[in-house]
Amino acid sequence: MHYIGKINKDKFKLIAKDITTKDVILTDKQVEHIKQRHPNDYERYFKYMKEIVENPDYIIRDSKPNTAFLLKKFIKENKNFQLILRLHTNNDNKNYKNSIITFFKVGNKKYKQYVKNKEIIWKRLDNNE
Repeated sequence: MHYIGKINKDKFKLIAKDITTKDVILTDKQVEHIKQRHPNDYERYFKYMKEIVENPDYIIRDSKPNTAFLLKKFIKENKNFQLILRLHTNNDNKNYKNSIITFFKVGNKKYKQYVKNKEIIWKRLDNNE
């Protein structure tokens, strides 16, 4: 298990009202998932995960309960990322934490489609989108 960072629970309250922790983790099982489904993204871009979790540009409602899409654009590096985060609530196993389900780099076109077509729960005020 890898500790990634902390979320601001207030930003996620429209997705889950009873989030129990700020801590975000990434399990070894999900690391393997990311490596298999998105080859080389974990190795190349793991360094961005903490910043995405703690300072996303957009938080979007996912179709699954208590789950959020986080989008982040790194302008200097010209890279965009999507991270899926499962939020821990009172109904979950007490030993669990907020957990990253998957993470990968996305192109500009896909990033813009998400922003245009998905339900945005929260967005950074200084976005120039």
